[in-house]
Amino acid sequence: MSGAREPGPSGPDLGRVVQSYQAAVDDFDREVARLLGVNETDLRCLEILLDVEETTPRTLSAKLGLSTGSVTAMLDRLEKLGYLTRSPHPTDRRKTVVRATPDVTERAYGLMGPFLADTAERLLPRYTPEQLALVADYLTRTRDIQQEHTERLRQLPAARAPRSGGRRSPGPRERAAPR
Repeated sequence: MSGAREPGPSGPDLGRVVQSYQAAVDDFDREVARLLGVNETDLRCLEILLDVEETTPRTLSAKLGLSTGSVTAMLDRLEKLGYLTRSPHPTDRRKTVVRATPDVTERAYGLMGPFLADTAERLLPRYTPEQLALVADYLTRTRDIQQEHTERLRQLPAARAPRSGGRRSPGPRERAAPR
């Protein structure tokens, strides 16, 4: 059969491989966040800032799925660490422009650079340009579907925190009886 596909991983096998890859990415990101002294959401904000020259808090809010108040608190933390600057928008006084500082850019690439170089050296030569295009297409389409479902989940109400079922500590109304 000339049009038959070669045997390869099944859907569930591929799903497990992608899930394992995502776990490795999450682990790597956690370590970078730890070394930069930020939480994972702050790191995601820095990743966005490293990918663009500048952006606005409103754009960060949309990309991160955070309220504008949460973004302001996050930007305050990152600015205090010297990781970003905020300045007035050059043409719209109502907007603020956010940029990563050269210091955090250097530190982040110092942490991620060895991984990026190792990936380029060890993986890229193993594949043809056509195979790399196929991998890029798969990852791009998977990302798009993931983002659609992330937006779907953002529309759902959060679960209520479960009750602990534990004993409440005595408060002003429930004082322990004298002995």
